[in-house]
Amino acid sequence: MRPLRNIVLGLTGLSIFIMPLAHAEKADQDKPLILEAEKVSVNDVQQTYELNGQILLIKGTIVVTGEQGNIKVDPEGYEYVDMKGTPEEVASFRQKREGPADEFMQGRATNINYNAKTEFLTLTGDASLKRLLNMQMLDQLRGWKIEYDDIKQYYRVSPPTDAKVDDLPLARAILSPRRKATLEK
Repeated sequence: MRPLRNIVLGLTGLSIFIMPLAHAEKADQDKPLILEAEKVSVNDVQQTYELNGQILLIKGTIVVTGEQGNIKVDPEGYEYVDMKGTPEEVASFRQKREGPADEFMQGRATNINYNAKTEFLTLTGDASLKRLLNMQMLDQLRGWKIEYDDIKQYYRVSPPTDAKVDDLPLARAILSPRRKATLEK
């Protein structure tokens, strides 16, 4: 039983390094920020936005939804998005990836944080993340917390801090072979 326990514990901190050829759509940074919500509060001096109720955020190919959100824009124009869902409706994130193929990253979670400067996405709370090519799933991840770094090209799935081995599976990944995914492009 002990070797099985060690394998299980190893999977709870699942880190998966990927090497796809596509990156986030670079033109997104130059696109206008479109916000829809029941309530929007704007602080032009501090470049912050508070959003409440049925939020839809669009910036180029990036689409984020949720029920409560905050956006901070730094002096260079990069956005830092923090979006929360509700127990009934989780927050979502979708972005087209750079390149000729119709490839997207799509995620859902209770909380979503996206740093446009570092292209780092964090999904927390019953999180899922998919990489889609022509609407076919290539990769799928599920777990408590998923981190995706588009610049360094890796996923990381982590369990909650109070997780127990009996709570398995704490992290799950379905990954397409890189060779096949590359050839289909």
